[in-house]
Amino acid sequence: MTLEVCDVCVAFDGTPVLDHVSLTVAGGEIVALLGPSGSGKSTLLRVIAGLLTPDAGHVVLDGQDITTRPTHRRGIGMVFQDEQLFPHRDVDANVAFGLRMQRRGRQTIDGRVSEMLDLVGLAGFETRAVTSLSGGEAKRVALARSLAPAPHLVLLDEPLTGLDRDLHDHLAREVGRILRATHTTAVLVTHDPQEAAIVADRVVRLDDLGGRRWGVVELDPSATHVLRRAVLREGRADASVVFDGDDEPGTLHLGLQDPSGALVGVSTWLWRPCPVDPGERDRQLRGMAVDTTRQGTGFGAVLLAAGVERAIADGATTVWANARDTALPFYAGHGFEVLEPGHLDATTGLPHHHIRLIR
Repeated sequence: MTLEVCDVCVAFDGTPVLDHVSLTVAGGEIVALLGPSGSGKSTLLRVIAGLLTPDAGHVVLDGQDITTRPTHRRGIGMVFQDEQLFPHRDVDANVAFGLRMQRRGRQTIDGRVSEMLDLVGLAGFETRAVTSLSGGEAKRVALARSLAPAPHLVLLDEPLTGLDRDLHDHLAREVGRILRATHTTAVLVTHDPQEAAIVADRVVRLDDLGGRRWGVVELDPSATHVLRRAVLREGRADASVVFDGDDEPGTLHLGLQDPSGALVGVSTWLWRPCPVDPGERDRQLRGMAVDTTRQGTGFGAVLLAAGVERAIADGATTVWANARDTALPFYAGHGFEVLEPGHLDATTGLPHHHIRLIR
């Protein structure tokens, strides 16, 4: 079943995310789509799956244009990074879900569920509650559920996120084996080159599939200072823009670049316990700044989404920040909750609130 993505364009709030992206995947081929967090990989999968309509371009499956076809009529399976299993159903019911939607007979469903669980190494797990599964077992069930209806194409969006390295590499080999055993055409999205090499027949970078108007990149700490000073310190030459923890191992600095390579936004992500209900895997967002001439155009949302995605991929359970009161509506619109009545920040003297996003 051949997949063709032809000149697909997508923009959010006027910000181009995919710019004339084209990709061909041969029948039975496993292609890994590699790129940093926030580069548009998951957006492309959503277009292929029918969860997002492109602004321009076409998606063609086995010679038929499916660009406007509803998701449930595309014959495409999808495995998400958080599995999205039905918690109130056991393993059998989860794997059988797509088959029931196809109105298969009970005997056919039972046989197919047994076949899929055997394939993913979970024979005998039919009556297990999915809430009792380990992380690796849950990901196997999600893969079995996706493959059970025999889809034309399977899309895997960071399917091995959150696993320790040994289990991650073991399951990567298993995913490749299972997809080949079922002769399934597949597109895998990942930011991990090692995972891509293990699973896929072919690895491509999103940058090589078409132009992009912006890109999220990792930065050295010093690269964040100009925007930090201009936006967070009102350009004051005497204000400190070097934050505690900038140079710690594990601290992540992200930047949003325009087509010329100029930075239009920066953010820093540290491992710091949240002041409320602190945990060992809390990630603090600090120093997010967007060029004042670009504010209100969606760049902040792009940078925030990229950082949250990366934090979750790195195993964070909570993302939190000490946010200016003027920024609270922005963060509330992206799922953050306010944690306390508010305080004056010791550095800026401005009203702030601690906010948190739990995933």
